[in-house]
Amino acid sequence: MLKHCLFGLLLTATTFMSHAEEAQPANSTNSTNANTAYIIDNLYTFMRSGAGKNYRLLGSVDAGTQLTLLSSEENGFIKVKDDKDREGWVEAKFISQTAGLHQQYKTLSSEMSTMQEKLRQAQIELPQLQEQTQTLTDQNQQLSAQITKLKTTLEQERVQKQAASSKEKRQLLTYGGAIAFLGLFLGIILTIVLSRRKRYEGWA
Repeated sequence: MLKHCLFGLLLTATTFMSHAEEAQPANSTNSTNANTAYIIDNLYTFMRSGAGKNYRLLGSVDAGTQLTLLSSEENGFIKVKDDKDREGWVEAKFISQTAGLHQQYKTLSSEMSTMQEKLRQAQIELPQLQEQTQTLTDQNQQLSAQITKLKTTLEQERVQKQAASSKEKRQLLTYGGAIAFLGLFLGIILTIVLSRRKRYEGWA
């Protein structure tokens, strides 16, 4: 499905750029890359050693080849450097500032290959990311359970401390009451003993 969409996109872009090339003059100036030009489509032309057909042939240049312009037009020829780093003169009528279908196809094919590689890489990484997500989810659940357990333990310890503190206070009150009662009881006994002793001494 993706390949069909990309192929449709390629055809649409190619058709659009083809119309743009037909609407633009062959020798128009590209302000962003003024020294770049292309051999027009559907033909190949010859590269010569000088600006004229009487100069020696250096070889042919295929349609769509990207060129670097090295001079202005002279005698109907322009000095260029091709994609093989050859320098020579090519007839100006066979040069266009607009990339032809061949160059557009190469560019779009390269972009499509890059996109397919990114998609393939994403498909490879997706299961790993899903596994990492599941692992993180499990760890989060474990941490949440541990936090809940700790909260419960802390609450139990707080309740136990409160109970122990209340018990300790009750024990202190009990001990204090017992000591006070014992003191009072001893005081009464001592009072009785001393009073009887004084009475006996008085009789004597």
